Amino acid sequence: MRHSDGTQRSRAAWVPEVAGILTAEQIIATGQAIAAVQQRGGAIGWPDGHVDAWNHVECAMALSVCGLRDAARRGYEWLRASQRADGSWRKQMPAGEADLTTESNHAAYCAVGVWHELLVSRDEGFAQRMWPTVRAAIDFVLGLQTPRGEIIWRRAADGTPEDYALLAGSASMYSSLRCAVMLAEYLGEQQPDWELAADQLGHAVARHPEAFADKSRFSMDWYYPVLGGPVRGAAAREHLDRNWDVYVVPGLGVRCVSDEPWVTAAETAELAIALEAIGDEGGALDLLDRIQLLRDDSGAYWTGWQYVTRRHYPDEQSSYTAAAIVLAADALCGATAGSSLFREVAADPAAARSPGDAACGCEPHDPAADGVPAWSD
Repeated sequence: MRHSDGTQRSRAAWVPEVAGILTAEQIIATGQAIAAVQQRGGAIGWPDGHVDAWNHVECAMALSVCGLRDAARRGYEWLRASQRADGSWRKQMPAGEADLTTESNHAAYCAVGVWHELLVSRDEGFAQRMWPTVRAAIDFVLGLQTPRGEIIWRRAADGTPEDYALLAGSASMYSSLRCAVMLAEYLGEQQPDWELAADQLGHAVARHPEAFADKSRFSMDWYYPVLGGPVRGAAAREHLDRNWDVYVVPGLGVRCVSDEPWVTAAETAELAIALEAIGDEGGALDLLDRIQLLRDDSGAYWTGWQYVTRRHYPDEQSSYTAAAIVLAADALCGATAGSSLFREVAADPAAARSPGDAACGCEPHDPAADGVPAWSD
């Protein structure tokens, strides 16, 4: 594991431990809190009872980091068994409720989980078993990509695509596509069309803010272009600094939305991962430390804190929140081979293929500019 100064510990370790913030025993307790809410069939849901593939996969990743391999594998088996014929997943809803839409970023995230599990376990048999699931999911996702590069966020119940894309979702799908490409290369199933699609998507996220619906009150729209990989390097630091005071509450953490006095542990942990990915380990450690105010003695985490009324809001402990904390801790201490996934998922903008200028409307440009967001011009 890595100290906060970047040096490696001599002893072997497979569970994250962040000195002065979280012990390995505390991380294991958090993993066990996630496993405690896993359904018999392997699904890991929200406190309200629904299950979506995106947050489910994040929980499976955290279980693997904590060494709870059987629970993690049950999660991936649920994913494989519940995939629809078109490659997507519908939300699993509580009895009496239905959601027949299918979201692109939910489907795409299975590639991140499978690649992460392969990195952690080195189990090629697992990767081979999950490959058809990943391939079908990515095919579903790319069926919603526009010529400019962004990816429409969902299909309605009748299969009709919505008419807009979401910035956070598309930024997340960039990392999903990059993981899918690496998985394909590892298995000898090269997918050059996926690489081109990832380049076009990354370009759209970094250079075409007009391609996305305005959801800027949500902090995820602010940090996901960095977390997902399309915006890195000096441009990432400039991008985060520009609205840091809008979304980050000193001494507490990251707001869920800019216009409410409410910080959330999942968003705070994800921003910590993004900061680690761009080399700001000190800032990441500070965020992870601050948000421990939402840790429960059981190892679970409260979703958020309303800092005016000084109470938990909402009044729930969520599995995806606990998972984000575990993944942030791993990113910061390097305990598993999957710890650097979010740091390494971004392609070198200078090496990326230049997207079709006619499709995206750009003037001919240096491909290296793809990592510089248009709003930095």
